Amino acid sequence: MNVEKLEETLSLLQQNGIENEIVEFKEAKNNFDFNKLGMYFSALSNEANLKGKEYAWLIFGVADKGKIIVGSNYRSGNRPHLDSLKKEIADKTSNRITFIEIYELLKKDGRVLMFQVPAAPAGIPVAWDGHYYGRDGESIGPLNLEEIERIRKQVAYFDWSASTVEGAVLSDLDRDAIKVARINFAKKNPRLAENIEEWTDDTFLKKSKLSVGGKLTRTAILLLGLPESDHFIQPAQARITWQLRDADGNSRDYEHLGCPFILAIDQVYAKIRNLKYRYTKVDTLFPEEVSQYDQTAVREALNNCIAHQDYTKSERINVVEYEDGKLIFSNAGEFLPGSVETVLESEEPPRFYRNSHLAQAMVSFNMIDTVGSGIKNIFLQQKQRFFPMPDYDLSNNTVKASLIGKVLDIEFAKVLARNPTLSLEEIIMLDSVQKKKVLTEKEARILKGKGLIEGKKPNYIISANIAKSTRQVATYLNQKGESVEYCKQKILELVKMNKTGTHKTEIRELIKNKLPEGLDEKQRNNKISYFLTMLKREGLIENIGSDKEPSWIPIES
Repeated sequence: MNVEKLEETLSLLQQNGIENEIVEFKEAKNNFDFNKLGMYFSALSNEANLKGKEYAWLIFGVADKGKIIVGSNYRSGNRPHLDSLKKEIADKTSNRITFIEIYELLKKDGRVLMFQVPAAPAGIPVAWDGHYYGRDGESIGPLNLEEIERIRKQVAYFDWSASTVEGAVLSDLDRDAIKVARINFAKKNPRLAENIEEWTDDTFLKKSKLSVGGKLTRTAILLLGLPESDHFIQPAQARITWQLRDADGNSRDYEHLGCPFILAIDQVYAKIRNLKYRYTKVDTLFPEEVSQYDQTAVREALNNCIAHQDYTKSERINVVEYEDGKLIFSNAGEFLPGSVETVLESEEPPRFYRNSHLAQAMVSFNMIDTVGSGIKNIFLQQKQRFFPMPDYDLSNNTVKASLIGKVLDIEFAKVLARNPTLSLEEIIMLDSVQKKKVLTEKEARILKGKGLIEGKKPNYIISANIAKSTRQVATYLNQKGESVEYCKQKILELVKMNKTGTHKTEIRELIKNKLPEGLDEKQRNNKISYFLTMLKREGLIENIGSDKEPSWIPIES
């Protein structure tokens, strides 16, 4: 796009006077948060798709909803550094979608950056870091389920797991696997139990929809196939790899398990060490011994991997066990619901599945209760045990679910146990505080409203009341730090003692242990600068050095 065309495009966008779903103006005078940039990319891409547009625009260096050009220095003076944004964005979007182009337009009032955002491909909403975003006027937020579904319905859906395979016959299936499947099918369908006993294996496969028109489906091979029958579904991989690693990440042991998956579940579970932890009973909240991992949670996590694996990517399902008490389950493919929050909040199963045929068969064989309920069940199992909540990483077109098999903070767990009215959502929020994760403004507002946390963004801590009830007062005081007035008083005392001038390094040494835990070096320096500014405004100290190397002396009253 030449300069004249860019000028014309910018002028037309400015004439609208307001931002809309496919145009976003930002000042971005010097910098812009990278995560927000990605969120806007996802939102604008999805909205362009929904509006039937080829692309959308994100524009830096323009303020007041497009009316005033203020200029942007974002990644200025280094074109390769600006172009590298394409790869950086692609690394965290679904299907590695990125900008069509990034244009620099030099106006008399300053530099304008015009990011051309492609519309999401037909049938494929664009996620940023595992989450789908959309626009509602000038606001940005999660893309709602109706909009996600609208995009996905733009192309005919192809279920890989439902396709039949040429040449596969009954003898390519594992006899023991068929037997287990028949038993579980009867448990799931008790009214048919007597009839099922009389069915031939061919009839059973037909009734359970694993054969269509006399041909076996890919689902039949995955769940019931002999180990050597996996060639029928290649290049897809019917592999589950279990690996044991030490605390430093070094591999200690491993094993590859294949078809039939209906039996492999037990084999994987048998490989996982499930150590026992002994707890001191407190108000009967904890049993004397608890296994590291709940069997139901492990099976749910593994079955989710099998059901939602994108087999077209020719990748393995992985189960990594760490000796220090953590399990990580991972499968290839975008997380179709968009976010874990969407799954937990929904009271209905999702309307769209990657492997619908496979998932339904797993329900029929009692491998999973209902399609879509597995993730919530894992959270509930951890909640009942007062263990940390699962962590999900949805980046790079992979779903990674982490289970911690130990209590991170026994006293914190007791607080959760003693507050049965807390919702799962609230427990997940508190779990984030326990893990020192950043809370959203909404999450912080909810927890503060219940008196569960205090502090300022991003360094929230458990509240004093909870600290008292859990005997964490010392930890609480360390995390909170001394009061502003206390720190100011200590600084003033030091300055008065060094009448020839006190440098910032001396002040930092004085109060380094008085500041809240969890602050980085920049935040500590900002705190000290704040204290000094307040003392100066109060007419108690003055700077006799330079702005770069200040030296503080007291102001005699």
